[in-house]
Amino acid sequence: MAATPVLAGPRPAAGARFFCTAGRGLEPFLMREVRARLAATQVEYISGKVFFTTCSDLNMLKKLKSAERLFLLIKKKFPLNVPSVNKGKIFNEMQNLVNDDPESWLNAISIWKNLLELDTKKGKLSQRDANPLKRKVEENDIINPKKLKTEQMQELQESRECQLEKEIEEETPEQDFLTKREKSQEAFQNDVVKAGDTQNQKDLTFRVSCRCSGAIAKTFTAQEVGRVIGIAVMKQFGWKADLRNPNLEIFIHLNDVYSVVGIPVFRVPLASRAYIKTAGLRSTIAWAMASLAEIKAGAFVLDPMCGLGTILLEAAKEWPNCHCPQRVSILLFLTFHLGKSLS
Repeated sequence: MAATPVLAGPRPAAGARFFCTAGRGLEPFLMREVRARLAATQVEYISGKVFFTTCSDLNMLKKLKSAERLFLLIKKKFPLNVPSVNKGKIFNEMQNLVNDDPESWLNAISIWKNLLELDTKKGKLSQRDANPLKRKVEENDIINPKKLKTEQMQELQESRECQLEKEIEEETPEQDFLTKREKSQEAFQNDVVKAGDTQNQKDLTFRVSCRCSGAIAKTFTAQEVGRVIGIAVMKQFGWKADLRNPNLEIFIHLNDVYSVVGIPVFRVPLASRAYIKTAGLRSTIAWAMASLAEIKAGAFVLDPMCGLGTILLEAAKEWPNCHCPQRVSILLFLTFHLGKSLS
């Protein structure tokens, strides 16, 4: 497959567009994995990154083993034109990553929020199933998905009721009253959604993380690029910058081959395994090496020179029906060297 950048076209009818970073040489492993594990479509790669479309939720996305980090794709474009003298043109091109198609940014933010909300809801449901006696929410309780403040909802309700009373005084027939009542309720719900969107928009904080290489890295530092993009985002969307504890992180990678903008889905890289306490061989490489062994159920996996046993740990986690005795592997290693020394 040719490693050439492809301009982002219209979004698919179903699924979201993601990309993962991968170690050099691991792109084929990651492409096979997203197809098999996530039923991904439109899979393509450029050096160090794999792009794909999937409908999978966060729980499935977390299971990727050959990826370093996972991002929700906002834009993928050709590299910026870096002239030798005029820096103003380069600044304009950087700002155009935000200003040219703001709808793609808003769509990505919406998908990102939906993923987090679904993951939160599943977590709450699992807790309720585990503790059925602690359920405090009744069926007739109204839960506002936008989490509006109580004062805002009361003000909206009062304003709608006042408007409804004025309309009722003018026309008294019962049918007109019911019709206006229904319209008033619909208008109130619309105002609630709009107010929630506005509040969330204002409360959103962000920071920009940049990575530059090639010709643009010789002209600008990552901090300068981040500052230009950050100002454009603030002007376009009204979000607030927060470098310490933002709600949203924007990742930008600029080089001589492509320009990529995305949102990290997880704060912790996928390559950081909770079950590996001491770092040895890189976890993504260990998983790829174990996958080459074509391990089947009931098989014994031995690694005579296992070191910290990272390959065995990855094999045991990915294929729980196999046997990965670390002590046997170490004994084989010692037996081999002892026999060699005695001979």
